[in-house]
Amino acid sequence: MFRRTALLAGLALPAVARAQDWPSRPIRVVLPFAAGGSSDVAARMLAPRISALLGQQLVIENRGGAGGNIAADAVARATPDGYTIFQGNAGVMTVNPTLFRSLTFDPMTSFAPISHVMTVANLLVCPADRPWRSVADLRAALLRDPESIRAGNSGTGSIGHLATVLFDHLAGTKTLHVPYRGGGPLATDLLAGHVDYGFATTPTVQSAIEAGRLRALAIGTATRSPLMPHLPTVAEAGLEGYSVSNWDSWLFPAGTPEPVVQRMTAALTQVLKAPELQAEFARRGLEAYPSSPAELAASIRTDTQRWAPLVRASGATPEG
Repeated sequence: MFRRTALLAGLALPAVARAQDWPSRPIRVVLPFAAGGSSDVAARMLAPRISALLGQQLVIENRGGAGGNIAADAVARATPDGYTIFQGNAGVMTVNPTLFRSLTFDPMTSFAPISHVMTVANLLVCPADRPWRSVADLRAALLRDPESIRAGNSGTGSIGHLATVLFDHLAGTKTLHVPYRGGGPLATDLLAGHVDYGFATTPTVQSAIEAGRLRALAIGTATRSPLMPHLPTVAEAGLEGYSVSNWDSWLFPAGTPEPVVQRMTAALTQVLKAPELQAEFARRGLEAYPSSPAELAASIRTDTQRWAPLVRASGATPEG
């Protein structure tokens, strides 16, 4: 028994040594959407601050496509050495398991949770030249002529996609979905008028709303935003029970040494709790959301259970 215990301890030593030396080179943070969206904004604000704490650069890599599954799969298959992080949002981690018939990764078992990063509200917006000035106006138009109105979203399976699905479910409407590879491309096409409306995250459309180029009709969260206190919630505007919120998180591949997970969790938590970072997040419509790995794992589990019945009942597919 003594020899077996000593052997097991010896096998564990290399992993412990690697964890003590971590990080010794740059760390890659893989995002499931194109640059310019709220996830990208948050990641690029966090990266230099985390780098200052750990002494190594954090490199942001945008890998959009397949509703975020391409990026998630890449990280799930990466070597679990602490040098690859997935910034997974609620759509990829809790909607895709039901929306897609099969995945090459399991949100619950393919990753080692680090922490939540932030929450962000989705705004129901349309180009300023569209005639709708309220949720009631948009609903009436969709009921009257649904095939002429197109709704953009930040990607198949994204919370913006599901926000529109829930809108249709409660409003009794049917929308033509146009998925993009992230919130940035969605905002660009909303501004160009290529799509008629969409649920977009606050950072991607706030400046366009302030400039009068986009019109905000409502906010998707359960309560109003202090940034836009005049803007009603979708529920207040007539769709009782409507509530959609989004979150981002950081996760390592499963099997990453626990000391590495703990150190990154501590560094990320320290940055997210800094008043200066929280204020900068708030100015962009983001709310810092530090958590423990266990709390993040619980969110993935409970949110998956919450969204699954709606996705099935709606008939939503990866094609929209």
